Amino acid sequence: MTENIDHDRLFKELLTVFFVEFVELFFPDLYQYIDPNSVTFLDKELFTDVTLGERYETDLIAQVKVADNNSYLLIHLENQGSPDTAFNRRMFRYFARLHEKFNLPIYPIVIFSYDKPKKAAQESYKISFPQWDVLTFNYRVIQLNRLNWRDFLTSQNPVASALMAKMDIAPEDRPRVKLECLRLLASLKLDPARMQLISGFVDTYLRLNAAETEIFNQELEQIEPNKKEEVMQIVTSWMEEGIKQGREEGREEGREEGRQEGRQEGRQEGLAQLLILQLSQRFSPLDPSVTEQITQLTIAQLETLGLAMFDFQSIEALINWLKENS
Repeated sequence: MTENIDHDRLFKELLTVFFVEFVELFFPDLYQYIDPNSVTFLDKELFTDVTLGERYETDLIAQVKVADNNSYLLIHLENQGSPDTAFNRRMFRYFARLHEKFNLPIYPIVIFSYDKPKKAAQESYKISFPQWDVLTFNYRVIQLNRLNWRDFLTSQNPVASALMAKMDIAPEDRPRVKLECLRLLASLKLDPARMQLISGFVDTYLRLNAAETEIFNQELEQIEPNKKEEVMQIVTSWMEEGIKQGREEGREEGREEGRQEGRQEGRQEGLAQLLILQLSQRFSPLDPSVTEQITQLTIAQLETLGLAMFDFQSIEALINWLKENS
């Protein structure tokens, strides 16, 4: 199943809800300078690039009061999900337009969220001549693929629990990073809506295959019981949400065939992962070959397995059921 992920929407939603926490995590000096209770988001600004014949809009613009002061500043936050050699020029043009319109100090920040390349992204835009610099415009950069997820394991910050999923992760570490994201999230005691936002973000960018899911379940068994239960609640919640979304998926498609295929595939994937998780808790560890068989079952077979599993007394009963019904 090919997923069409709206990366811009996911990042904008996360950073809008947890804007202050983002500033606190990555820019503690700025956090100390502002009144965190004064954040007001302004309307997006449209920008036309005549040279390229394209239109752009700013991501997030927040007006913030300076702490212990009656003055204000703007924090301009952009998420860039793909490499663009001309992005630094665009950032400067955003800055110039915002400064002209609002006449306020502007603190520009960019999150580079693409996976590759990993070379350091540009942090400035310059105009110069031999022996004379006309302009140097700087902006702050958070390049996720150059950050080590281990550095954020103990950070009691919801943005850390989400963005760890987009940092520099070795392929073999994916199951552990997902578990650590959810364990950190469980410790934050957020309300259900904010918890769902972060867990959904993590699941989108760390979608595990059958073998990785088995490793995830094995490592889940090793953590302290109270944390295990909290993580299980989160996992079950987003899996059930995945099933629900799967039923709705495809409704935006213009053709009935596309709607039906989207609903079926989304529901099948979510239901399979939910059953794997539940069976792993009863008969841990599940062999990767068993989890692979479960992911290949049809929706009707998965629904039948969901009913039959309560009668299984051993892993052998599950294996025999799969042999008879696959």
